[in-house]
Amino acid sequence: MFGFRPFVLALSLWATAGCGKPPAEPTGTVKPPAEPTESLKPGDVFDLRKLQSIGSAITKAQEEKRLPGGVLWVERNGVHFTKAYGKASMEPTHSPAKPDTIYDAASLTKVVATTTAVLLLHERAKLSIDDSVRKHLPEFTEDGRNEVTLLHLLTHTSGLRPDISLAGWNGHAECIAKCVAEKLQSKPGQKFKYSDINFQLLDEIIRRVTKRRLDLFCEKEIFGPLKMIDTGYNPPVEKRPRVAPTTVKDGKALQSMVHDPRARKTEGVAGHAGLFTTAPDLARFARMLLQEGELDGVRLFKPETVKLMTTVQTPSGLPRRGLGWDIDSGYSSPRGRLFPLGSYGHTGFTGTSIWIDPFSKTFVIFLCNRVHPTEKGPNVSPLRRVIGTLAAEAVKGFDFADVPGALPARKRP
Repeated sequence: MFGFRPFVLALSLWATAGCGKPPAEPTGTVKPPAEPTESLKPGDVFDLRKLQSIGSAITKAQEEKRLPGGVLWVERNGVHFTKAYGKASMEPTHSPAKPDTIYDAASLTKVVATTTAVLLLHERAKLSIDDSVRKHLPEFTEDGRNEVTLLHLLTHTSGLRPDISLAGWNGHAECIAKCVAEKLQSKPGQKFKYSDINFQLLDEIIRRVTKRRLDLFCEKEIFGPLKMIDTGYNPPVEKRPRVAPTTVKDGKALQSMVHDPRARKTEGVAGHAGLFTTAPDLARFARMLLQEGELDGVRLFKPETVKLMTTVQTPSGLPRRGLGWDIDSGYSSPRGRLFPLGSYGHTGFTGTSIWIDPFSKTFVIFLCNRVHPTEKGPNVSPLRRVIGTLAAEAVKGFDFADVPGALPARKRP
């Protein structure tokens, strides 16, 4: 849902204990706001030298041309540090990154929009994650596809390949026709293979169950209730000056238009990519999860639904994933070296990442547009790992070496 956000000073520190009032027509149960607690400053919660070291790492990555700049948000128990670094745009014009810069979230779409929508429908008994895909998409049948469930799609264990070809189709309907015709490359539940096709199919299932397009459902049921006022698909023209551009071609940058080429072919709305957001909005989303589904008196999920979504749902022996969320796989670089196994997060191709630790009640958001002005530069996985490590080191008064309830290390083959 896109709306007006007042200008916020860049390079600033805030301490918060919850923001805003409940919306006029909230989704779910409304509870009175918690009583205000004694205000804390970031320096009371974090080692500011470690946070400054994160800034140095981001600046170094900028000098190495890994990214033009970005926005960091680190929060624990409602106290947060945020800072914008470098540029949001390099070509064809220069503009600085700001705390409220809107970024192409890329695959964060999978967890913030699509997974959340599916779990809302699961909680409301409109569907079940144990449903076969065929139940909702009857054309997805034969050749072993009858056995694929929504859980397989959410955990990337469906057996489908990573992507459909870009050739020979245009628009959402033709995209789904290609997806449902895909042959399995392995039996469902047998292998982990990260696949955008999984979330394109989930997008279509949401549309058929709700009779609404994914972006409209998410706006009304997720972003509106959570007051994520700068989060949504296809940013409107009045917000374009705040949107960080992505790849530049022929002197023109993609701006307010999704970077992912398949999502561009479906008018910017897709289950695997297409969402735009800000660090403050993602902070509200992460806060809701850490508070077991509730934010500012608005309950989006039951606590058990949050637990289902963010704990291991993959078979033993496979990379550990929740529903949509990554826990322990080759995509876990934002966890760094210290956040315990059992924390969770996700990354996006454009350079975005979020990591949430329910044990220390800490989360780390880093948004950037590493694909600007070109997507051919070095990736940012090493930087994500450094940010995650330093953020955990910055947390005061928590022993990451001894975390009751954390998962044991997985034996590698």
